[in-house]
Parts: sequence; C-alpha cells; structure tokens
Amino acid sequence: MFPTLSDLLPWLPPLETHGVFVALGLLAAGIVFVIEKRRRGVTDHRVAYLVLGALVGAAVFSRLGTWAQHLDPTQNLSLVDQLAYGNASMLSALVGAWLGVHVAKKICRYPDRTGDLFAPAVALAMVIGRIGCLLTEEPGTPTGTSWGIVLDTEAAQRVGAEAGVALHPSFVYEIAFHLLAFCVLWFWLRHRPIAAGETLTIYIAAYALFRFFVEFVRGNDVAWLGLTRPQLFLLLTIPLLLGRLWWMLRTGRFHANRPPASAQTAVSLPVTTERTDAR
Repeated sequence: MFPTLSDLLPWLPPLETHGVFVALGLLAAGIVFVIEKRRRGVTDHRVAYLVLGALVGAAVFSRLGTWAQHLDPTQNLSLVDQLAYGNASMLSALVGAWLGVHVAKKICRYPDRTGDLFAPAVALAMVIGRIGCLLTEEPGTPTGTSWGIVLDTEAAQRVGAEAGVALHPSFVYEIAFHLLAFCVLWFWLRHRPIAAGETLTIYIAAYALFRFFVEFVRGNDVAWLGLTRPQLFLLLTIPLLLGRLWWMLRTGRFHANRPPASAQTAVSLPVTTERTDAR
C-alpha cells in the first residue's frame, strides 16, 4: 500500500496518494466536460453553477453516506467530525452530485437536461480515482487460489487485510468497468439519438448492477442477510433505475430523433372529386 506518493516513488512529494488521484480524476473530468459542452453547443454560463452544485453535493453526501452506521449513536462520529474526517462513499457521492445539480438548476433556473455532459466525465473520473483506491485501500476478499494481490504484513496491517493471502483486486475490476463505460459513452452512445440526459441514466444503471455483484469480493463488512451496506442501498435503487430504462424503451427515448407513432405519416385513402348521378 502507498498512502503517500513518496511511498510509491521516493522522488515524488509526500502528498496523500488517494487525494492526488481524486484531484487528477476531477481535472480529467473537467476537460472532458468542456469538450462535450462545446461539441453540443452549450453556451449558457449557468452550467458552471451546475458543476459547482455537483461538486458540493458529492463532497457532502460522500461523507454522510457512511455516517450513523451504528444503532448506538455514541459509536458514531458527530456530524461535524464525520464531514471533516469520516470515510467517504462513492455511491453516496454520486447521489449527492445528482441532488446538487438539481438544486443548482432550481436556484439558477436552468431548464435543460445535462446528464449527457456529465456521463463521460464521471466515468473517466472514476477510472482515475479508483487507481488511488487501488494503491491505498484493502484490495478485496481472498481469491482462494494463488492468483490475486498479496500484501506483506506491514501493508496488511495498514489496511486491515490478511497478509500473505491472494486477494481479489476489486478496484482493478472497477477500473476496467469504468474504462469500458467511458469508451462506450465517448465513442458510441454520445453519438446515438438518445433522449437528452439519458446516457447518464444508462451509465449509472450499469454501474449499479456491476457494483452490486463486485461487492461480494470487495471485502466490505456484511450488514444484513449476507449483504453489505452498499448492496442494501442498491437493492432499493436498482429497481428504480431499471424501471427508468424500461420506461425509456417503451417511450422511444432510445431513438429520440424518431417521431412518435402519432406523428408518423398516416396512410390516407384516395380522395375522388368525381360526381355520381343519383339514380
């Protein structure tokens, strides 16, 4: 494990590894966001407020998502300490970013949907940010074979994992997923006639399903019925996301440029102007 950059490479400054990769991810996301905004011809300056709302919402909710984990409130950090020092949750950060954007839209009265701007940016940020997780956090559960990440005693004690045992590289799985998602979004979906904002729905739904199953090898604490807290949260949200996708399919939002059935050219009967004499 490499908690600071100097642990990774001696000639690098002793900055927190995870924080640096999160910052790099946000920088890369900002570049992708600007490129996509220009490609789509979005010139409204209020978009900047939406980005600010997303960042603030993600920062606050990422901490709140891991607060009040114990029924006994004395075992939890105070709200102030949680926001300052508590663990962060990526799922909570995504929820917070979504809420932050919608609050910002209400405040500045921004009318348009912006999911298409955020989707590839978020995917790329996740790729880079998860590299920081890979370098600093517990890899995952034992693989049961000789294949996997093996930690020495010092590194294992630092992250609370087993030493000398091959562990699932769960963050490598996430990096691969988000990299594939970014490629699909950037090179294919953003050029498809999908209704405004819905590429973000597709990406988040895919990630929710992937995250539910990768949790089985993440090594997070089991909360109830053999499931972790993220899995319990996803049990509630996945049906909502799948319902949204089903609605998109039923209403033709995967083919936004196709006119609805009521607007398609109707078959008309020929009209004759000839008179027929009454008999």
